[in-house]
Amino acid sequence: MHKNGPIIKSLLDTDLYKFTMMQVVYHQFKGAEVEYHFRCRNKGIDLIPYMSEIEEEIAAYCELQFTNHELGVLSKMRFLKKDFIDFLELYRPRMRHVKVIRSATESGAIDIVLNGPWLFTIPFEVPILAIVSEVYFRNTVDVDESIANGKEILIEKIKIATAESDFDSFRFNDFGTRRRFSRAWHEQVVDTLKGVMPVQFVGTSNVALADRYQLNIMGTMAHEYLQACQALGPRLRDSQVFAFDKWADEYQGDLGIALTDVIGMDQFLQDFNLKFCKLYDGMRHDSGDPFIWGEKAIAHYKANRIDPMTKNLVFSDGLTFPKAMELQSHFLGRAKTTFGIGTYLTNDMGFAPLNNVMKMTHCNGQPVAKRSDSPGKSMCTDPEYERSLAHAFGIVE
Repeated sequence: MHKNGPIIKSLLDTDLYKFTMMQVVYHQFKGAEVEYHFRCRNKGIDLIPYMSEIEEEIAAYCELQFTNHELGVLSKMRFLKKDFIDFLELYRPRMRHVKVIRSATESGAIDIVLNGPWLFTIPFEVPILAIVSEVYFRNTVDVDESIANGKEILIEKIKIATAESDFDSFRFNDFGTRRRFSRAWHEQVVDTLKGVMPVQFVGTSNVALADRYQLNIMGTMAHEYLQACQALGPRLRDSQVFAFDKWADEYQGDLGIALTDVIGMDQFLQDFNLKFCKLYDGMRHDSGDPFIWGEKAIAHYKANRIDPMTKNLVFSDGLTFPKAMELQSHFLGRAKTTFGIGTYLTNDMGFAPLNNVMKMTHCNGQPVAKRSDSPGKSMCTDPEYERSLAHAFGIVE
């Protein structure tokens, strides 16, 4: 084990949407069995020398249990129910659900495979991604020098942002857990932002940091939820409608931001009818051109006779301060905008961060897919299934 102890020290050191999705699974999909696969999108990254260290860190994560304080933090969230909190008191991640292996298809690559009940494997994704990133960088760069560089870069970014004319109205959240340089650096970033930009920096997706720094906590659903519904729903073509209905049944108006790019924005809008336009508070962008996406969202609300200014457009794809502020200016007075900024804050240290993902590939023995609006972000291990999905949703290849 590293001299600083395990990377993940708390089961709250993850994104909120892991808990919100986990509760839906606990109440509605207890029997679902799933499989996830890890992928590093960077070319030429050799993770094989660090496999044993990564596995050791995951094993340390599997020794964690929820403390009374942590359960108390979760129980204060009105959308998390008592029976689910009671389940979490008994929950512990299990190493038997995880395999760290050499990739069978790509030289120098590793695969991390999660297999088991969805209810018990769903918490692993974000901690595993954070572990891989931190293990890699602490073995390949000078950590102290990198943090010194990161501080200078962050201070310069803040200076540039504060000089913008629309800075006073700018608001953003930290979405950087999964690809952070390290846990310690993530904490420094949040501490700095809260101290220097207390009005603009309004929240974080990380539950532990939201508790520690008394910040708003952000999160609803991720791709895996809608992917699983491709296998759990009554008909593939109706999988998105099924997912949105089940989510609304669970949360009754809370957590009302719908993710749009599991099959594609155009296919999402075909299913996001008047009922969902009224029921949900807004949409989240995670791939494709954000300006085009926002225009489509606004046009869709108007076509359904809904004032877009009553809805939230949440942007979370590869954002920087300048890009987020440009989006805010572009949509000012036309819709409410919210920004989740990740790697730009938590892993810009003067070199390329790892672009790691861990996506669900199967649910109940059936393939599932993510068809992103950015082709490089799509993921499916079964080309035949991906073609079936495209056909079901009328996508012309």
